[in-house]
Amino acid sequence: MSSPATSGDREKVVSKLPGWLRQNLKIRAAQHGIEIQAAVEQGITAWCRLASATADVDTAGADSFSTFLPPGQWEEFRRTASDRRASLIQGLAQSVQLWLDTNPAPDIERPTVTRRIIVCNQKGGVGKTAITAGVGEALAEDPNRLHAVRVAKALTKALRASETHAGDDEPNEQNDPLDIENLPGLGLRVLLVDFDPQCHLTNQLGASPLAMNGDSLTNHMAGDPKGDLRDLIVSVDDDTFDGRLHLLPACNDAFLLDVRLSAVRAREAALERALTPLEADYDVILVDCPPSLGLSMDAAAYYGRRRDGEKPGQSGALVVVQAEDSSADAYELLTTQIEDLRNDLQVDIDYLGIVVNLYDSRRGFIATSSLQGWVDIKDPRVVGLIGDLKEQKEAVRMKEPLLSYAPKSQQAIGMRALAREIA
Repeated sequence: MSSPATSGDREKVVSKLPGWLRQNLKIRAAQHGIEIQAAVEQGITAWCRLASATADVDTAGADSFSTFLPPGQWEEFRRTASDRRASLIQGLAQSVQLWLDTNPAPDIERPTVTRRIIVCNQKGGVGKTAITAGVGEALAEDPNRLHAVRVAKALTKALRASETHAGDDEPNEQNDPLDIENLPGLGLRVLLVDFDPQCHLTNQLGASPLAMNGDSLTNHMAGDPKGDLRDLIVSVDDDTFDGRLHLLPACNDAFLLDVRLSAVRAREAALERALTPLEADYDVILVDCPPSLGLSMDAAAYYGRRRDGEKPGQSGALVVVQAEDSSADAYELLTTQIEDLRNDLQVDIDYLGIVVNLYDSRRGFIATSSLQGWVDIKDPRVVGLIGDLKEQKEAVRMKEPLLSYAPKSQQAIGMRALAREIA
């Protein structure tokens, strides 16, 4: 059935499709970055041009499906279906399936050089671990499923929203439904490295810290490995991430890392020497750094430097802060250390951006003015604003990844937006 209701110069068409086929169409259209109506139009055009109908499609349980087609196409389709003695439902299903068959899911675009993201701040308690995990999870999500993503990029809108909703029960930063879009997962192979002796990332994701008398990243960095570093890696929630998300757990021996590094030749390159053998297995490696300005932070910053042949902004430092004054002091200390390392070693260390974490506009002027202060820096720019909501705390308590525990939460939606900002 068609009606004069239009979308542009198109006419509205109402028919039926089985739910599984409609979902496949929705995902594949998103993967190719086109509208569903354009995919259906292409499928019908191709089907009508065939010499005969294709194989029957199981249309059991088909329910209402509407789209917009160019004027006259539906009538041509009806005539073709009649000539082939196919029902309109069957003909439409064959057309959609034909488009799916001729437009397979695109290959994942993988970086030519493994990206290295150093998540850092000298100040503890700002949520570096949560951001490391959330970004890694978002990068590794299933490319054959749709996930809610916040697509608004202008943080000025978030500032206005935070003021408007300051009296609400929950923070509402960037929480406008019009800003949410369902997009395929990025499907990248991700390694999370817990580089903090406190083992927060390891514990939050439900893994066990490495034994003090066994092998560890610290041993490999200090030149005293006891085995292959790959043997220490664990997979994170394969039901959700299908083997794409891995973790290198921490060990408490990292408290001694700076002491051990002091006796290591070219100690700035110690982390790189340890992790380079793993890079061929991953598209992105994220390092959850300790709240420290010691030798371990030098090694992390050096690992995130821009390599020969690597584009600016592919690897580098992602700085996590809060909208309060002490984060600004810590930020100055961190950037000073990175700048000193740049000058001393003559390397390029890019800033991937600032993430304002645990934001709650109900905290008043300190929070809103501090957020504006971060936005005003501009270089590096603010690339993420994550609210202080209960789901992250609950996920930590349950020792589950946030994007598995609460995939539709505002924090999960914000993590996906952040991952795409720096992807």
